[in-house]
Amino acid sequence: MTKRAYQYRFYPTPEQAELLARTFGCVRFVYNSVLRWRTDAFFKEQQKVGYTQASARLTAIKKLPELAFLNEVSSVPLQQCLRHQQAAFKSFFEGRAKYPAFKKKRHRQSAEFTSSAFRYRDGKLFLAKCDEHLAIRWSRPLPCEPSTVTISRDSAGRYFVSCLCEFEPETLPVVPKTIGIDLDLKDLFVTSEGERIGNPRHTAKYA
Repeated sequence: MTKRAYQYRFYPTPEQAELLARTFGCVRFVYNSVLRWRTDAFFKEQQKVGYTQASARLTAIKKLPELAFLNEVSSVPLQQCLRHQQAAFKSFFEGRAKYPAFKKKRHRQSAEFTSSAFRYRDGKLFLAKCDEHLAIRWSRPLPCEPSTVTISRDSAGRYFVSCLCEFEPETLPVVPKTIGIDLDLKDLFVTSEGERIGNPRHTAKYA
């Protein structure tokens, strides 16, 4: 089986944009709050906090009256951000990455939904707590129903959805014909059959 992500741009309704803004904010708050708690435990008490303790911490803070807004969005993206945080800590302790950084509001925002928090039916994608499907610009069809969906908003305010699909890739037939490709100075490349592909030089006018 092969896993592949397909990204598309979509245009949320005002209601969806408001819900996504709250979701992004809650994901960022949970990530930073738990990261601060784990950082204090690590540097002050020399304790390594795992995902189980971090998840229990999330359950506890969601019960606080002043943090009741965390219950207004789907709980799945909040749990997923802790899983990503755990992976970041694992990479840090294994010496493969720097210490996890706090999320900033002005940077790219994202929220990950697993299959329990979205529905994909007849080419339409519905997120949890959304009555309308997302207006996605499908540039190509999905090979199967996605297993996870990641919603993101870049610094320019554009929305994207990334669908992770797991499927059996189609095996292409083996043919005896082969073609050599050689990069050229004048042309982009030349094939062994003598076909020349011109170089459009799109960047020449910007040089």
